[in-house]
Amino acid sequence: QVQLVESGGGLVQAGDSLRLSCAASGLTFSSYAMGWFRQAPGKEREFVAGISRNGGTTSYADSVKGRFTISRDNAKNTVYLQMNSLKPGDTAVYYCATTRSGYYYGQRMGSYDYWGQGTQVTVSS
Repeated sequence: QVQLVESGGGLVQAGDSLRLSCAASGLTFSSYAMGWFRQAPGKEREFVAGISRNGGTTSYADSVKGRFTISRDNAKNTVYLQMNSLKPGDTAVYYCATTRSGYYYGQRMGSYDYWGQGTQVTVSS
């Protein structure tokens, strides 16, 4: 079965950086586009970034554009989220996700079929 396992979260100060990782198993990773989402306390889960199967195309939420970078290493079955210039508003549980079709990496949360358990990112001011 498909498993997605996030890691790399933690407690940092505003302005710091973190790199999240999501290790995938149970699928041919290079055939699946990937997405990152986040959910802050009391808020709905929201799209953060997405990446195509070969990594050639990416998309970002406006709130993170220019600060976050999504990338992938298909040889390691891993997708990354490099987060720079972190703000308290970035505090959330971060999830990686993918779809059964493997093609979609956009903002529609309902289109994703497989989710990781999440990793907590807390940014203090």
